Amino acid sequence: MTSTGQLIRDVQLIDGTGAAPVAGQSVVIEGSKVSWIGPTQSAPAFTPERVIDGGGRTLLPGLINAHVHLCNDGAPDLFAQVMGDSIPLATLRAARNARLTLESGVTTVRDCGAANNIVIELGRAIADGLIDGPRVRAAGRVITMTGGHGHFIGREADGPDAVRQATRAEIKEGADFIKVMATGGVLTPGVDPGNTALQLDELRVVADEAHNSGRRVTTHAIGNAGIKNALHAGIDSIEHGFYLDDEALDLAVSQGTFLVPTLIAIASIIDNGVDAGVPAWVVAKAAEQAEANRAGFKAAVDSGMKVAAGTDAGTPFNRHYDMAREMAMMVRFGLTPMQAITAATRNSAENLDVLHSVGTIEVGKLADLLLVDGDPSVDIESMSRVVLVTKDGTVYRDDTAAEKS
Repeated sequence: MTSTGQLIRDVQLIDGTGAAPVAGQSVVIEGSKVSWIGPTQSAPAFTPERVIDGGGRTLLPGLINAHVHLCNDGAPDLFAQVMGDSIPLATLRAARNARLTLESGVTTVRDCGAANNIVIELGRAIADGLIDGPRVRAAGRVITMTGGHGHFIGREADGPDAVRQATRAEIKEGADFIKVMATGGVLTPGVDPGNTALQLDELRVVADEAHNSGRRVTTHAIGNAGIKNALHAGIDSIEHGFYLDDEALDLAVSQGTFLVPTLIAIASIIDNGVDAGVPAWVVAKAAEQAEANRAGFKAAVDSGMKVAAGTDAGTPFNRHYDMAREMAMMVRFGLTPMQAITAATRNSAENLDVLHSVGTIEVGKLADLLLVDGDPSVDIESMSRVVLVTKDGTVYRDDTAAEKS
């Protein structure tokens, strides 16, 4: 063992696999990876470059937010912000949001749509060390029907041939996965969230092209018919999924399809409302969907559908440091605290196709780690009390240092 490693000692370990917490543990980091895990009293003898005393706090895998929009910062009127931002301004917002995300304990994100290749390039800049931020899996532009939900950050396409071309174009531009719109949505003017958008034959083309290129595909899907179209098309993940009935749930469970419920997105709009500057038409649509959002999530949990955590960060009053709020809502509406932790770690990693390197704390995996004050397996609110964040073995936040001074 080298003398340049790092030792995090005396922690309760939640490894992200769903296993019960283990007290009195230590973790050794060498370079960018975890090299040893075990009881503190059995830690290997070496002279670490850095020793971090966990003080009995809880160490978890870095969180993975499976649904963000880094170019947006939670402004009350998202549509106005997107339409008003120049490419340089949107890029600066994205860079700032990336840093806030990382400092909150989220070390990997899946960006579900941005115009002009901004987040694809941002992800490359982070990977190259030009700026600090989480690991980024970016969809690039969403694929939507003409005038459909998210058209202002998308490629508009109609018919299987045009949709195929649009999907291939996003792959060419460097998209890590493909995002498609199966229904309308709340934040696009003149579009009803329950309406079906791209049709089954169009969605099948997207799924086929994504899978042929080794990429996963996800879909914005709120209305029941659109959800079922997406499931029959073989899409890997359903975003939002408000109107899930028994038929849809049976199909999702049999296929291993993920749900990313984004519970705080609707709640943040309603809780702040018109008085805080959210457009009245957005508030009205959100209020119409609130109960279905929660009921659909509860039904998915009861059915055994795979759940991954994502916030839809960047939508009104939905900040990039609010993953703990989403996890708390998931517990409030059906998951146990440990299931919520797994949804935000291992499950999200599987959904992003990065479980081979992150999502759980295991020897040989990247040292993406989060230390929180408290025991989130008992009190999920403790996920908001972040003390330490590492990504690839690099420390980006260490509040324990201030305790020593």
